[in-house]
Amino acid sequence: DDMDSFQIPLTNEIVLKGHTKVVTALAVDHSGSRVLTGSYDYTVRMYDFQGMTSKLQSFRQLEPSEGHQVRSLSWSPTSDRFLCVTGSAQAKIYDRDGLTLGEFIKGDMYIRDLKNTKGHITGLTAGEWNPREKETILTSSEDGSLRLWDVGDFKSQKQVIKPKLVRPSRIPVTTCSWNHEGNRIAGGIGDGSIQLWSIKPGWGSRPDFHVENAHTDEITGLKFSTDGRVLLSRSTDSTLKQLILTGTSIEKDGTSGGLLCFFDRRKLELVSRVGISPNSSVIRCAWNPKLNQIFATVGDKKEGGTHILYDPSISRRGALVCVARAPRKKSIDDFEAAPVIHNPHALPLFRDQPSRKRQREKALKDPFKSHKPEAPVSGPGHGGRVGVTKGSLLTQYLLKQGGLLKETWMEEDPREAILKYADVAAREPKFIAPAYAETQPETVFAKSDSEEER
Repeated sequence: DDMDSFQIPLTNEIVLKGHTKVVTALAVDHSGSRVLTGSYDYTVRMYDFQGMTSKLQSFRQLEPSEGHQVRSLSWSPTSDRFLCVTGSAQAKIYDRDGLTLGEFIKGDMYIRDLKNTKGHITGLTAGEWNPREKETILTSSEDGSLRLWDVGDFKSQKQVIKPKLVRPSRIPVTTCSWNHEGNRIAGGIGDGSIQLWSIKPGWGSRPDFHVENAHTDEITGLKFSTDGRVLLSRSTDSTLKQLILTGTSIEKDGTSGGLLCFFDRRKLELVSRVGISPNSSVIRCAWNPKLNQIFATVGDKKEGGTHILYDPSISRRGALVCVARAPRKKSIDDFEAAPVIHNPHALPLFRDQPSRKRQREKALKDPFKSHKPEAPVSGPGHGGRVGVTKGSLLTQYLLKQGGLLKETWMEEDPREAILKYADVAAREPKFIAPAYAETQPETVFAKSDSEEER
């Protein structure tokens, strides 16, 4: 009965997947048709309920700053642009379709006074677009400052806000927020305090409200109520201050996973809670009033998702549109181009030919090629071998063909040619035989040692 009185949509659920790590940023545009999610996988995914089918796939993926996690996303009042805050010192502005419009300037880290720098000098922690002025945004940073920017000028800032501290130092500003009228700013400071500034003529860095020790740990979220009379805060110290909807983290030894908890604003009593993920904490949550649907992001180091809770009886459009739309079936007339990709270096024209030395070494290792006899040399010959053209020299070949050079020794048997001079060598030894006539009258190799010849 309590759930019905608060009209909490909890009967149905869909999950927008695509990120490979925890989803840390969430933004739903004012019409409720487009959803932005940012993750620790350094990407932003854009979902459109009007063009999305039941496969729930994003229509665009962005990487705002290479190697930097996405920490905050915010739509402009007219939803024609959005702000993207990453772990870098420079925020970016994109149009509704995800095209980059500009990047704000980075300050000089060697200037000690933050008011003299042209921009943030260390990583950003949060950012939000002014809900009334479409040209003003707010950012907070680890450098200990909040800054107001004019979207029309990416090279200079409008205002630098330094929080009030007990002693001069640089304590990070962990989160920031606008009220619904766009005339008041709230900042969560690293020392656990919450400070508020009113936008008025001649205002400076001195806060109008300073709540010391609001939390004992890092403040992770601030939100103004619609009437601007109540400020909602969330911290990692496990406490809730004036919160209506919040997500919880999983505990080491706990049995429950990430939960969404609903509190009565007047009594601060727990009205309802619902489990979102058994293994992951709830990082961001939002309750869109036009759609009456609840968005909650979860994830870990391996995957990330955005859960959308809705009730067909009380929710409107949004998830109901894409869930009812089944994916289109492929037609027989659909044409899918399958282009052939050519790698120029893989073509024989550009391939380096292997050296002959390596070819011979490879052939020697081949058991079949190593036993294969060498083929006869064709042509005039090369490598010290005589070819089959009856003479390795072109001049010899031409003289023979013309009949001017006659050599019979090429057609004669070498053994027969030597034996012709056997008798003459025996009768008239001229070279080696006379040298051994006195010392060795009978030659050693005259008789054969072969047993077969004996």
